[in-house]
Amino acid sequence: MSWPEPGAEDAERETHVLRARIAGELIDAVQGLPPTSVPRALCRACVSLLPEVSGLSLSVLGGDAGTDVVLFASDEVAGQLAEIQYTLGEGPCTEAVRLLAPVFASDLTRVPDARRWPLFSVQAAKAGAEAVFSLPLTAAAGALGTLDLYRESAGTLDDGQVRTALLVADALSLAVTALDHTSSDSGGVVTWLQGAESDRVEIHQATGMVMVQLGVRAEEALLRLRARAFAQGSTSLDVARAVIDGSMDIRHE
Repeated sequence: MSWPEPGAEDAERETHVLRARIAGELIDAVQGLPPTSVPRALCRACVSLLPEVSGLSLSVLGGDAGTDVVLFASDEVAGQLAEIQYTLGEGPCTEAVRLLAPVFASDLTRVPDARRWPLFSVQAAKAGAEAVFSLPLTAAAGALGTLDLYRESAGTLDDGQVRTALLVADALSLAVTALDHTSSDSGGVVTWLQGAESDRVEIHQATGMVMVQLGVRAEEALLRLRARAFAQGSTSLDVARAVIDGSMDIRHE
């Protein structure tokens, strides 16, 4: 017969209390709100629950590869970090989704983090973040998205901060799943994001235009947009807007 380690029951009890508190705060934050107001309310609640980080964002996976949607971002830097990873196709959040496990980069200005994501590390530091922590939102079917935290300066999260962040991610997974189930369209999580601060519609529109112009599939059209954005030092969203308004012809390399 095995006995629990000393203090194990106390730790479990503390985790249970913390989980209940986090769930209660998130529920209180969105109680009675229409779906379009939920993202902003969730963002405010998460910021209050994770005061040790400089900012955060929540992204959910779209129906097609590469169509992640930023549900909310606490500030401009958090939004830029999500956009940079979307444009480059590399970074902690892409790893977290692939591995279905948290991925922490405590110092993007030094190896091993700088070597692991050479493009993202440089762009993240320019945006104002030296540490990024990505936690996957999961369900039975796999990854739903990621909760991404950042710090302006390099540094790790202590055990208590990691525990809180993991529990917040768990609670958000339940929130995303619940909101998806309330949607009248069963097409996926993205169907209830009408109120989210997201510009992905423009990227979808530009992708469709490139498909027609080049006679390629959606995946290749999206890669062309990303490649042009990287070559110009801009974002996929900037390139998409230029394609839509006619100021850029993606056929001319």
